[in-house]
Amino acid sequence: MNSTALPRRTDLGRIAEAFPARRIATILASLLLTIVIISFKPFQPAPAPGTQEGGDIVNQLGFGSLGAIAILSLACFVDRRVLASLLSPWWLILLGFLALSVMHATDPPSAFRAAMFTVIGILTIAAVLTMPRDADSFSTVLAFAGLVTVGLCYFGLVAFPVEAIHSGDSFEPQHAGFWRGSFSHKNVAGPVMACFSFAGLYLWRRGWRGLGVVLFSGAMIFMINTGSKTTAGLVPLAILLVMLPGLIGLRKIVPLIFALAIAGTALGTLGIVFIDPLKQLAAEHFPGMTYTGRTALWEFSGEMIAKRPWAGYGFESFWGTPFLMNTEQPFDRDWDIRGIVHGHNGYLDIAVIMGIPALAAAVMAFLVVPLVDYLRSGPRRENVLLADMFMMMLLFTALNAFLESFFFRRADPVWLFFVMSVLGLRLVARFPVATRISD
Repeated sequence: MNSTALPRRTDLGRIAEAFPARRIATILASLLLTIVIISFKPFQPAPAPGTQEGGDIVNQLGFGSLGAIAILSLACFVDRRVLASLLSPWWLILLGFLALSVMHATDPPSAFRAAMFTVIGILTIAAVLTMPRDADSFSTVLAFAGLVTVGLCYFGLVAFPVEAIHSGDSFEPQHAGFWRGSFSHKNVAGPVMACFSFAGLYLWRRGWRGLGVVLFSGAMIFMINTGSKTTAGLVPLAILLVMLPGLIGLRKIVPLIFALAIAGTALGTLGIVFIDPLKQLAAEHFPGMTYTGRTALWEFSGEMIAKRPWAGYGFESFWGTPFLMNTEQPFDRDWDIRGIVHGHNGYLDIAVIMGIPALAAAVMAFLVVPLVDYLRSGPRRENVLLADMFMMMLLFTALNAFLESFFFRRADPVWLFFVMSVLGLRLVARFPVATRISD
């Protein structure tokens, strides 16, 4: 009786052979990435401004469990040297600024919960990057998460069209007909699809041609239908600026191109608001260039930063708060700042909530250090291919951050892809990536 009720040693041995540590780590990483990108409440459109409610028990329990699994996975499956390599001094400084901004927030308990979601997201991405033992395993993670996420979004168009497609009776009727899939907004869905298209290109370059083509084409088609012109323009630009120099033997100039793209975008966006000669030039030659009213928001953000330049206003303590709700709205301002959930510029928003010193640390951690890591990532082919994918993600999201705001924004999938690109470049610069390690 016992021999039939309990698994025999031979059965346990077969299970162990079928699921070695390498395979378990890959499965966990695949599930973690898929869940953290899709979230625990897919097909939930963004609420109208001013209607957000308090803490959500589903998200609290879900992401709390996700964080516990991520920490346990890091402890059980990841080499200590690899974990130690992720502890960048600039990231530690930046997280220190985040802690300070929580301490002087208007509602510290709520800010702490939001900050913990942000930290859980970072830990989850760290686990996703470090658990796979080789390039094949990581490719499996990207393929699984990408195909499930993209497939779910297409499924939503048929099964949940009201939730998966912007409608004309929402608080943003101008977006009617644009696809958002399982995400809250087209401006989230578009960048997520962009990043999965980079993953598809990476799979194709590695020789996983079929999966790569399916993921790339599926993500690109969906992205185009989100109606995001910025995303549609940045995706081919990111691919071209990263891949073309490598194809002609000038891969080392990619960081220079990256720096020029960032500087040019900064001057073309924030420059026309805060630099008088550029402001006059834009008014003379491009009088209607306001980036859909964003320049008014940036000007307001600049005025508020000047009042608290060193420490900012605190985490989760500015946009959408009673402080702004009770602020007088000038009749000629393009956007009503009282109903805005963020400043539509990630760099300014860091200065708003944490202060200018935190912004300086973010520039080092987010932009400067990754460029150095990219230069150190060669010459192994697997390292080069991974570094190129991470650089595409970094370039795209860093440029997108001039028009949208997602830095430190809880478990925002765009923020998570940005974190993946920065930490991923750090890893490929320090460790050789094997093609395949046998079980």
